Amino acid sequence: MELLHINPVEIASTEIVKHTSGFIEANTETSSFEEIRSSHIIPVFARDNEPLISHSDFIEATREATKDVFVGEHIYKPQVRISHPVKGRVPDAKDKPAQLLEEWEKTIYYERMAFLIEIPSIKPSIDGNTLSLTIGGVKAYNQDNLYSRTHSEQHFKIFIGFTNKVCTNLCVSTDGYLSDVKVRNTEQLYMAIRNLIESYNYNYQLIHLNKLKEYSITEHQFAHLIGRCRMYQHLPTYNKSQIDPILFGDQQMSSVVKDYYKDQSFCKDHKGNINLWRLYNLFTGANKSSYIDSFLDRSVNASHLMEQLRNGLENQTSCWYLN
Repeated sequence: MELLHINPVEIASTEIVKHTSGFIEANTETSSFEEIRSSHIIPVFARDNEPLISHSDFIEATREATKDVFVGEHIYKPQVRISHPVKGRVPDAKDKPAQLLEEWEKTIYYERMAFLIEIPSIKPSIDGNTLSLTIGGVKAYNQDNLYSRTHSEQHFKIFIGFTNKVCTNLCVSTDGYLSDVKVRNTEQLYMAIRNLIESYNYNYQLIHLNKLKEYSITEHQFAHLIGRCRMYQHLPTYNKSQIDPILFGDQQMSSVVKDYYKDQSFCKDHKGNINLWRLYNLFTGANKSSYIDSFLDRSVNASHLMEQLRNGLENQTSCWYLN
């Protein structure tokens, strides 16, 4: 695998259009930066009616940080998914029946939003799969205290990793993820995003991802892994504290098993063996059924699980999920 190196040039980054893909599917709708900015109202702090950082502000801060760091690279327009709509109406229409409301009389914003921005000009390949460097984030207003004052901290999740172009699966590691960024304004948010991007070593992640294809598990080991993952959720608290957690539930594990047999790109071989790169993509594929709240945490958890399995196989050491 050839390692990547960014060579900044003096021309501006080129933002190009790309249709929204299904990087997350469960309980979400497709939206766009333009729609959010022009049509969605902005929640406010209840005490003084001052606006929170909006979804469009978050996306714009990420776009600017991405352009400022990756000068000269091609950058796709943001792909956006939203959920948990909060509907309302203008005061003049408070007594109208819902079916008689005009469009201009309706208001809406979405409590939760996930987005990603791809940089297709940075495209390594692993096991025949082209990847694309990707930056994005998750915002959920239910994590903020909307009844406090204007300058209260607001919570964001931001990440940088790779999208597998074969299946739009998202590959995020711990080093490229901040699970609880607390900021008071867009300037602080921009700096947090930029600092993450600049500190992220994508070559390091690619080395670890590339190693996954060198190790395989048998059908028997796969069955043991699935059983252990299902068992973890029901272990006593003490036992759980001794084991690295698995965040995938029964629905996701069923999807992993189904795709072990049927996925056209990442299924087992004719002997029932599956390498860890393919297994990783079965988990990240199953993660698409997660809600926005748990999507990034499960993505990182899948990466961590594969590293546990690889270390166990490479060093022939004990791994609870395989033993």
